[in-house]
Amino acid sequence: MKKLGLFSLFLVLTLMIAACGGGGEKAVSGEKAAKTDNEKVYKVGVDTTYPPFEYKEGSEYKGIDIDLINAIAKNQGFKIELNPMDFGGIIPAMQAGQLDVAIAGMSITDDRKKVVDFSTPYFDAGLTVVVKKDNSDIKSVEDLKGKTVAVKKGTTGAKYAQDNASKLQIKVVQFNDSPAMFQEVSNGNADALIEDYPVISYAIAQKDLGLKIVGDRLNGDQYGIAVLKGQNQDVLEKINKGLEELKKDGSYDKIIETYLGK
Repeated sequence: MKKLGLFSLFLVLTLMIAACGGGGEKAVSGEKAAKTDNEKVYKVGVDTTYPPFEYKEGSEYKGIDIDLINAIAKNQGFKIELNPMDFGGIIPAMQAGQLDVAIAGMSITDDRKKVVDFSTPYFDAGLTVVVKKDNSDIKSVEDLKGKTVAVKKGTTGAKYAQDNASKLQIKVVQFNDSPAMFQEVSNGNADALIEDYPVISYAIAQKDLGLKIVGDRLNGDQYGIAVLKGQNQDVLEKINKGLEELKKDGSYDKIIETYLGK
């Protein structure tokens, strides 16, 4: 009986130690999980062929969008990882779960709203017609009849040209990036291009591309920061709050002035 009593006591102690050990493991696991959640890094899609909003200088990414998303992340205390890619691949990459956020001079449109949720607008843009500097025939969009017009794939400029191709009687040719599109017109292979006003204004001011802007702006586009529809609403709220605070304290204006002047 004594031997049985000692064995029973040993068994009870063993079970108690095992139970305590199991609870300890659960507590540590919980701490690790909490730490992982706090250190989440949001993958941000950008298009670095789009100055002054996004471009690469040496090994460094620069531009309005780059500075803005970094400032918002710092203001709101979350981490980001920039993922450069062609503009046309950004929304598909979000749909494939490869990106959490997109900031790429992306115009807020009804079609895109079906797929993504946008932040409050952060920049007023608008499309414009651009021609070779020595072109005196095209003075506005009405003069594009029978002409070849270059656009960048996946942009609102491309959509505008395609939607109005029959009405304007134009041939639309598409390119993956802005520099290739600019070159097509400066070489005389296309008669005109349609691009966001601030982008082409900056490009022409920075370098003699042999191009000029003609006519009035074609629309009143606004840029927004995007997340996949119905997802990452937590970071979208932080983006909106951060954007609001940057505008209040003057940081937003400083970023814009760095690239576009006062």
